Amino acid sequence: MRAVDEANLILDHAGQVNVFLVAGLLTPGGFVGTDGRLDLGAVRTAVARRLADIPTLRQVPARVGRRQEWRDVEPDLTLHVRALPAVEHLEDLERRCGDLMAEPLSRARPLWELLVAAGPDGGGALILRIHHAIADGVAAADLIRRLLEDSSHLASASDAPLGAVGSDLAPAPSARTRPRRLILSARRIAATLVARGLPDSVLLGERSDRHGVIFLDADLGAVAERAHRASATVNDVVLAVGAAGYRAALAASGCSVPSHLPVSVPVALPRRAGFRNEVGVMLVRLPLTASSPDVALRGIAGQTREQKDQARRQGTLELMRGPAGARLMDRLAQRQHLVAGFVTNVPGPEHRIELAGASLTRIWPVAVLAANVRLGMAATSYAGRLCCGIHFDAEHIDGSAVADAVRDRLKTFSA
Repeated sequence: MRAVDEANLILDHAGQVNVFLVAGLLTPGGFVGTDGRLDLGAVRTAVARRLADIPTLRQVPARVGRRQEWRDVEPDLTLHVRALPAVEHLEDLERRCGDLMAEPLSRARPLWELLVAAGPDGGGALILRIHHAIADGVAAADLIRRLLEDSSHLASASDAPLGAVGSDLAPAPSARTRPRRLILSARRIAATLVARGLPDSVLLGERSDRHGVIFLDADLGAVAERAHRASATVNDVVLAVGAAGYRAALAASGCSVPSHLPVSVPVALPRRAGFRNEVGVMLVRLPLTASSPDVALRGIAGQTREQKDQARRQGTLELMRGPAGARLMDRLAQRQHLVAGFVTNVPGPEHRIELAGASLTRIWPVAVLAANVRLGMAATSYAGRLCCGIHFDAEHIDGSAVADAVRDRLKTFSA
């Protein structure tokens, strides 16, 4: 097991479940009967066929001395693929996802599970959970597509594999730039350990065990066009939308609203064979009091253009490069005041994917809440939609206020 994967196992413990979640709605057809019945056997058969080509979903962590290693096992699909009670409406699906974000995956079997249910309007619903130790966001998106999609679509899909290395990724560091990287690494470690730049607010503190989740989506083409006009990216729009949500959370709790709020944003690194976690981090200061949404968007785009390349040059966050650093960071992060939230965006398939003959009409991501952070947002593009999942501590954060603000800002950027 690579050290960074083991670091992600360290971050999975009581009060902090280090598991990605994806939820979706399915059309009737295939294993989803028009009478609302599910053919669970058909789902397990479809999944079994694909598992043969996905070794990461056929492994369990095992301790060997002081370290962990991956061991191959044959997954018991009666445990990994299960049926849930019927989902009556979207709010019901959101509630179940919130409950699952507090429920750890068993380490006695491969670190994933697929849950299906009868859904609204005669369709179906699914929830797929994947542990961060076996995949970062980009790799998880690729696993989801490979696990769910009908194999006949894979050869003709127009979108590039999510694990591919894009031409915009930074080259490997040279000997000439190594001293500068060491200085930046030292600064990042110091900032992670001792930074106290953020005042106390509802956004930071001990989390309760009540997780809330709300799903939203918008037209991806319209969002991309608005971003292009502002010389920005869809990822910048996601951050601008997130800024509206963070502002609403602060205002709803009676906290003062600062001009800027720093959040942690993952950055995909060049893909290397055999590596499951290849993620850098950039710190983006979200403008909360900008004069207009476009001004906020341009301000964010200016930051990300510079910081994205720097994050790729620096690579994985220093304290997440092994279990020892992860243990230290996990302890100190419970009191950190460096970032107020997490915002992430991962490209998804351009066309619809399906599970055992049932087409996925919507798909929403839910990212991990870690450290002392109480509010995060994840987004993915899917079949022409930008799909967002808001994840919050329901004991402390007014999720409805956040969702209303995010929804309004999404409408602004997709008009």
